[in-house]
Amino acid sequence: MLRSVNRVLLALCGLVLIVLGGSVLAVGLGAHPPSWWIHDGKRDVLLSRADRTRWRPDDWWWPVVIAALAVILLLALWWLAAELRRRRLTEVVIDTGDGEGAVLRGRALEKAFATEAGAIDGVGGSRVRLDGRRSAPEARVRLALEGHASPLETLHRTATEALSRARSSAGLDRLPTEVRLHAVKHGAERVN
Repeated sequence: MLRSVNRVLLALCGLVLIVLGGSVLAVGLGAHPPSWWIHDGKRDVLLSRADRTRWRPDDWWWPVVIAALAVILLLALWWLAAELRRRRLTEVVIDTGDGEGAVLRGRALEKAFATEAGAIDGVGGSRVRLDGRRSAPEARVRLALEGHASPLETLHRTATEALSRARSSAGLDRLPTEVRLHAVKHGAERVN
């Protein structure tokens, strides 16, 4: 709920800024605004000469205005980035067949899946992240392969063992999964 309210507020703020900026640009390019609009025409300015020079003797005024506008811009960009980033799935809805359903914690499913994948021979470490919707989760798996591991065999065992167990234990018909493999970093061996 809060997430959708934030997105609506962010969209409204953006829309207001685009409309105001676009109207100032249109008037500056020669469009004729309505009589009630704040700008009259091409020669009208946003700040009058008196408004611009009122605080000129004070050395602090313009740096404070510019710093405040920069802080507002950075906060708005941070807000936008926070709203657009993908969040981790906190729970998965499971159809129990009785019409009620059940809820499984996303972290529990991630941990069980990561443990199963980490137990495969040649896997030095595993991380699992659930994304998507509560009713249609998607998994992102990162596996760190040791030097002796076969990537094809590890991928096959991940799909047939760890993924199928995670899917069946959560009661999901399907669990789209993206698996990324990378090598475990290890120190150089000494030769005497």
